[in-house]
Amino acid sequence: MSEILQFLQQRNSSSKLTSPAPCEAELEQIFCAALRAPDHARLRPSRFITIAQERRVAFGELLERCLLLRNPDADEVACAKARNAPLRAPLLVVVVVKVAAHPKVPPIEQRLSSACAAQAVLLATEASGFAGIWRTGAAAFDRAVMTGLGLSEDEEVIAFLYIGSREGSAKTLPPLDTANFVSTW
Repeated sequence: MSEILQFLQQRNSSSKLTSPAPCEAELEQIFCAALRAPDHARLRPSRFITIAQERRVAFGELLERCLLLRNPDADEVACAKARNAPLRAPLLVVVVVKVAAHPKVPPIEQRLSSACAAQAVLLATEASGFAGIWRTGAAAFDRAVMTGLGLSEDEEVIAFLYIGSREGSAKTLPPLDTANFVSTW
């Protein structure tokens, strides 16, 4: 088995992340890999917003404000969880899709292209010696959060990727029998 296949079969998310995160040069390589995601008609629907250092605190404040707009009765525990969420990793990458009207590329294909770009960020991050996890939740679908991030009306959040260095060892993944997931037609 090739090293690349072995790497792909062993990649897993890490919910416990610490510093360091990839540096600028490493991020450049990660984003170059992400931009190779499948892209029907070369619409280039994906873009990425990085949130690091003190901007994570500002993003947490935005998440808390938007939570209270969605749910004015949110208790302090929920507010603190929203406020502190961006502090779980040294770097966040928001994967954004710009949905364009196109006669051959429906919106779902554009969203899937950006989802592939998000997965490519995670794979390239792990290949660079770091780790990450894909999170969404209600905030990812909240137009107020999108507006706070500067997204236009034709843009949507695909993923919040939390990135850093794995704290502890990678979890052991159980083997999966492909026969349970593959059939022939």
